[in-house]
Amino acid sequence: MAKRDFYEVLGVAREASAEELKKAYRSKAKELHPDRNSGNPNAEAQFKEVNEAYDVLKDAERKAAYDRFGHAAFEGGMGGAGRGRPGPGGGQGDFASAFSDVFEDLFGDFMGGRGGGQQRSRAQRGSDLRYNLRVTLEESFAGVQKTINVPTSVACDTCRGTGAEGGAEPVTCPTCSGMGKVRAQQGFFTIERTCPTCNGMGQTIKNPCKVCHGAGRVEQDRALSVNIPAGVETGTRIRLAGEGEAGLRGGPSGDLYIFIEVKEHAIFQRESVHLFCRVPVSMPTAAMGGEVEVPTIDGGKSRVKVPPGSQTGKQMRLRGKGMPALRGGGSGDMLIELAVETPVNLTSRQKELLREFEKLSEDNNPEGSSFFSKVRQFWDGMKG
Repeated sequence: MAKRDFYEVLGVAREASAEELKKAYRSKAKELHPDRNSGNPNAEAQFKEVNEAYDVLKDAERKAAYDRFGHAAFEGGMGGAGRGRPGPGGGQGDFASAFSDVFEDLFGDFMGGRGGGQQRSRAQRGSDLRYNLRVTLEESFAGVQKTINVPTSVACDTCRGTGAEGGAEPVTCPTCSGMGKVRAQQGFFTIERTCPTCNGMGQTIKNPCKVCHGAGRVEQDRALSVNIPAGVETGTRIRLAGEGEAGLRGGPSGDLYIFIEVKEHAIFQRESVHLFCRVPVSMPTAAMGGEVEVPTIDGGKSRVKVPPGSQTGKQMRLRGKGMPALRGGGSGDMLIELAVETPVNLTSRQKELLREFEKLSEDNNPEGSSFFSKVRQFWDGMKG
C-alpha cells in the first residue's frame, strides 16, 4: 500500500509553519496514542505514521528534501544523509525516537516530565478542562457568583482512586518491569513500544474495581461555584486549580479554565474600560441647547447638557461612569454621542413652519454655507 502524504497525515497545508506543524502533531499524537486507544487495533500504526511524518517535517533540511522529491527522497538511505540515521522511507524509521519524542514533548508538561531512564509512575495527572461562560455586561460591571455544572472525571469512591478492588495496591508489571515500554531488536535497530500487558502504566491490577474498571475515576457532573470579578471582558481566563479531570489511578487532578464571553448590550458598546452610548436628540434641542437624560451601567441616570448648535456625532464624556479595571486602577469613562433626529411624518402645518424657518435661517447654517461656497469656487476654477 502506497505511503500517505506526510502533510495529509498531519492534516496541514504544505505551506504550514513550524508552529502549525507542531500544533497539528501534538493534536494527532494525543488523539491516536495507544494508551488512549486500547480498543483500537489500528491506533499504534496510525500513531507511528504521525510520528514518522513529523520526524521528517520538523527538520528543515529533511522537509526541503521531502517537498522536492516526496517519499523518494528517503529511499535507499537518502533520508539519513548528513544525519547519521536512516530515513522513514525505507521502513526502518527511528521508531524509538518517535516514541521518546511524543512522551517527552506531548505529555511532559501535563505529567511533570520524566527522563528516559526513569521508571514510570502508575499515577498520571488528569487533563485540564475548558468551560465557556457567558455573562451580561451588568454582571461584568458589578462582578457575580455563578454556579456551573462541569462534566468531568472524578476519583472513584469505591476504590479510593486506586483502580483496585478494596483499594489494594497495584503490582509491578512483569512484562516491562515497571517501565511501561517494551523493546524489540530488529537488526541494528531497537524498536520501543507501549507495553501490551499494562498499556504503558508500568503496573497491573489483579482485581480491578468493578465500578471504575481499574481506571480509578468515573464520569460525573459537578456543580462548582465560581466568583467572576468585576471588570472581566471577552477572552478573560479564570483558572481553578485542581478542578479539572481527576488523575488516573490516584494521580493529581488537572485544572479547570473558564473562558469568559460578555454578551452584547442593547444600549452600551464597550471598548476596554470605556463605554459608548448613542443618544438621539431633537432638532430644536440640538439647535437651542437643552438637557437629555441618559442611563448609566450601574442602573442610575445622568442629566447631560446639550450645547446650542450641537451636530450629529458630537461627543460628551462622563468621567468614571465606564467599566471598572479588572485588576484595580479605577474605572473608565462613558462617552455619549449625539444623534440629531430628523422629524418624519410631518403634518401640513409642520411643513409650513419648516419652510418658513428655512427662509429665515439662511445665515444660521455655517457648515452648509462654507461647503457651497467651496463648491462655487470649484466650479469657477473649472471654467477658468
